Amino acid sequence: MKMLFLTGGSPATVFALAPLAVAARLQGHQVLVASPDEMVPFASGVGLPTVPVTSGTMRQFMFRDRDDHALGLPAGPHERLRFNGRGFGRFAAASLPALRGLAADWGPDLVVGGSLCYAAGLITHESGVPFVRHTWDLGEPPGIDAGAAEELAPELSALGLTGLPEAGLWVDICPPSLRAAPAPGPRQSMRFVPYNEQRALRPWMYRGGDRPRVCVTAGSRVSREAEVAYLQELVDSVADLDVELVVAAPEAVAKDLKADPERVRAGWIPLDVLLTTCRLIVHHGGGQTSLTALDAGVPQLLIPNLPKMLPPCERVSARGAAITLPEDRQTTARLRAAAEEILHTPSYLAAAREISAEIAEQPAPAEVVAALEALAHG
Repeated sequence: MKMLFLTGGSPATVFALAPLAVAARLQGHQVLVASPDEMVPFASGVGLPTVPVTSGTMRQFMFRDRDDHALGLPAGPHERLRFNGRGFGRFAAASLPALRGLAADWGPDLVVGGSLCYAAGLITHESGVPFVRHTWDLGEPPGIDAGAAEELAPELSALGLTGLPEAGLWVDICPPSLRAAPAPGPRQSMRFVPYNEQRALRPWMYRGGDRPRVCVTAGSRVSREAEVAYLQELVDSVADLDVELVVAAPEAVAKDLKADPERVRAGWIPLDVLLTTCRLIVHHGGGQTSLTALDAGVPQLLIPNLPKMLPPCERVSARGAAITLPEDRQTTARLRAAAEEILHTPSYLAAAREISAEIAEQPAPAEVVAALEALAHG
């Protein structure tokens, strides 16, 4: 069987789909991944054959309209969600020509699209094959779908549709106790398996130290041009605690951090390995980072820097496995106090381990391949 997987424009969207795509390939299915140009190295890096479908970047799709006019970021959180949806709609529209050519040449039997890969629904409607929607993390707010439908109105109208196509199956990697709402269609739970870009490991990365280890990260997309000050603020907030501090960041960014090299390790470190040795992670609320920490049973201090990240972060906090500080409460003093509370309150660790056990009970990707086969066979 031929299965086509569509990723988004960030490494996290590639790594979210990798477990199921790899499992399908190992079971003998033909698998191709369709990605933006800049994500091809990440998909091919996990051993998946990859087809580039657009040279555009997510930043361009978010902040430039189809006529290449600059767009400003709305102030309100609800408007921000629709704004994000329209950006993902432009990403879908830009990918469609190449996807149509790929579908005609290769003839997939089934298409699996990431949460916000709206081109997957369009291309399956055109070609008449099943559409599977695959969550990237803890779930996306529905306001993003509404914005995408607005942006894709011309494409939907041309297909005789009045709304976004519905998926025949919803593969959900969010632990059941953290889900926000019923799935928009038949749901297939799947165990989250952490994937990330790997490096040569050093013994300290998988071996705990004498003091509690705290990881700080702002995700893989942080750069010298974007969010360095945000990452520095996170580091400063916990730098004087009696802990071993590890900052997971691209090497170029790590070199620019103002941190005592004798007390702080910084650089590109595979989170799936590092977090098994940590007592706390302080981060931006990214979905893959949150799930990797939950899988490892590590409590979190969540500092979401985008409105869409706040609801899933608050759900983790409501389960007792984290503290979430919204934007209006993100001061250095509050960050430090919250980190100390998590480190000295055993209930946070207990709750994180409960969710880790819940994740382990979900069906493995290899089991979920059977659900894809059944859908494709009707």
